[in-house]
Amino acid sequence: MIRIRQMFRLRSVQGTARHLSYVHNIGKHPLAYRNVGQHLKLATERFPNNEALVSVHEAKRMTFSDVLDKVDRLAASFYQLGLQKGDRIAIWAPSGTQFYISTLAAARAGMISVGINPAYQIPEVKYALNKVGVKALIAAESYRSTNYYEMIKQIVPELESSYAGNIVSSKVPSLSAVIMKSNSGNKLQGTISYEELMKTVSEKDITYVESIQHNISPDSGVNLQYTSGTTGQPKAALLSHFNFINNAISLGLEHGFNLTENNRVCIQVPFFHVFGVVTGILGSISHGCALVVPGPGYNPSASVQAIVSERCNVIYGTPTMYVDLVNEVKKTGTDLPSIKLAVTGGAPCAPQLYKDIQSVLGVEQVKTIYGLTETTCVCFHSVWEESQEKVLTTVGHLGDHWEAKVVDQNGALVPFGMPGELCVRGYGTMLGYWEDEQKTKETIGMDKWLKTGDQFVLREDGYGKIVGRIKEVVIRGGENIYPREIEDVLITHPDVLEVHCVGVPDDRMGEEVCAFVRLNNGVNEFDRAQVKEFCKGKIAHFKVPKYVEIIDHFPKTTSGKIQKFKLLERFMEQKKKL
Repeated sequence: MIRIRQMFRLRSVQGTARHLSYVHNIGKHPLAYRNVGQHLKLATERFPNNEALVSVHEAKRMTFSDVLDKVDRLAASFYQLGLQKGDRIAIWAPSGTQFYISTLAAARAGMISVGINPAYQIPEVKYALNKVGVKALIAAESYRSTNYYEMIKQIVPELESSYAGNIVSSKVPSLSAVIMKSNSGNKLQGTISYEELMKTVSEKDITYVESIQHNISPDSGVNLQYTSGTTGQPKAALLSHFNFINNAISLGLEHGFNLTENNRVCIQVPFFHVFGVVTGILGSISHGCALVVPGPGYNPSASVQAIVSERCNVIYGTPTMYVDLVNEVKKTGTDLPSIKLAVTGGAPCAPQLYKDIQSVLGVEQVKTIYGLTETTCVCFHSVWEESQEKVLTTVGHLGDHWEAKVVDQNGALVPFGMPGELCVRGYGTMLGYWEDEQKTKETIGMDKWLKTGDQFVLREDGYGKIVGRIKEVVIRGGENIYPREIEDVLITHPDVLEVHCVGVPDDRMGEEVCAFVRLNNGVNEFDRAQVKEFCKGKIAHFKVPKYVEIIDHFPKTTSGKIQKFKLLERFMEQKKKL
């Protein structure tokens, strides 16, 4: 009798709420409860002789057995330096072996890695070190035209006069050691040699690293990711071992990595970014893939060469990176190997670009991913053998073991198909912002729902579409306009390669929309009259951009995010000249 009443109640609730925007993807596979160190050891046992990392620009190759050996040597050396479990280790270097090994070594040691953007300047690095109390900094001597050693000396004036490993800094009080990989071969006063450090440990020290793995909780922090900092200083999101491993496993399963062998991934996104470290590093470890790094930073020519020389059959990148790859292949006439999968994220994929990825690059399937730093990279993604319509018009399907809902400004569920704020809840939710309880509470409620800040439309089939960022809503004469809605229309124009819309000041309407458009090669003209005509019957008249600006390159962060505030600045500067 009790069971019958419970079943009836469940059906009654479902009947009442079935048209409201809530979806729960229970998942096809159980979650894994282990830490990153145990995960790496398991990969080494399963794929000991598989290539784990190929750093093309460094001419270095490592199997999973090689990786574990180097990782444990570096992890053991951290303890020799007096570092302790839970200490923060910052990594300031381009993508390559140093970043890869250091990230995993921090995890095996039970410490927390902190990825620092290679493009950061002195004030940004100083802030990043102090924000989370970094104890040790691992860095390259230089990258491109930037000399990291000279910059660190300005942040830590005491460096040159300090005994290596015993720094006492007035500007960065927590810092005790700077570990550097020398490009020049010169002695870098006050630093510890990255290459020499791993040579100082004994087999007993290495055995100790293995012995402590069971004491490192999968629920503890493993990595700190700095958010973009679009308003104020960047926040530091703390992600756990559990977050990392399960996000990587889940996405790899959806990509079919468990069904095939010899997956070789050309990774174009940087390692300091959550896309690079979770989908790239942890994803390859989870499924025994070879991770191929074309160069220290993004370069389309290097990517094409790496794809050919290393016979890559999977590519990771942003839409802009694929635009460049397509142009590079067209320009050089390079014959690429068979590529089964291209994964893109960070922006919508234009229909023409989708076709070019398949026809020019010869890719069998193009997949998209969506997520936030705070959700450990991915919470929506394309699934295997998905239709072109779903890839082009959605950010994918809700991932396994995630819940999603869309709410109005009062927190009430909206009907499926209606825009509102996307909230998610699941295994990938960050632990919180480092030592920022207030911001954490603003983002994650007591009920564990995480507010994404994205205006979103959720479908009953579990697929979703971004309408825009809540803070980017343009209010024109009292009407709310979501830039993403306009962008999704204009991106389908055959002459448009990339488009981003921003709200600009207007004396009469309060705000108007300006569309910044990057055109396909060979197209030189695109004006408001064309935009107005193209938008007829697709969006309401008041949403049609009043201004259209042609642009050659969009201002982006190094992780590929569009800096829309710079577009607004550009518009305002041009307006002053009129």
